[in-house]
Amino acid sequence: MEIILLEKLPNLGALGDVVDVKSGYARNYLIPQGKARRATPQNIAEFEGRRGELEKAQAETLAAAQELATKLEGLMLQITRKAGVDGKLFGSVTNFDVAEALEVAGHDVPKAAIRMPQGPLKQIGDHDITLALHTDVVAQIKVSVLGEP
Repeated sequence: MEIILLEKLPNLGALGDVVDVKSGYARNYLIPQGKARRATPQNIAEFEGRRGELEKAQAETLAAAQELATKLEGLMLQITRKAGVDGKLFGSVTNFDVAEALEVAGHDVPKAAIRMPQGPLKQIGDHDITLALHTDVVAQIKVSVLGEP
């Protein structure tokens, strides 16, 4: 199915690109989320009329993400969990826990933006976490997991 993108999407394209994707991906995710529209001549003409408005909105979200990234860069969060003698946690620290700690610190970051490539944290110590705030903006924070007996 051919669609026209209404915003920049990683691994897919930029604003205004006409791309071919699987119909289920377009029908179930991209179109309902407002990220794309079917690439009909009428929709393409409507997009060209709204192009400036969409580019301005995308620039504003990019600027907001960059501002948040400068605030978050180098931030150190401390999360305390019960741990055994050998330093292993009873349970784990997930992206939900990191999002809660960021909210307590006064930063509104959705849990879907928190990237933990090795999975949940299961050891005491300092861990580097990546925050994907926008397709072009990435911030690094450090999470210090402290153990309590």
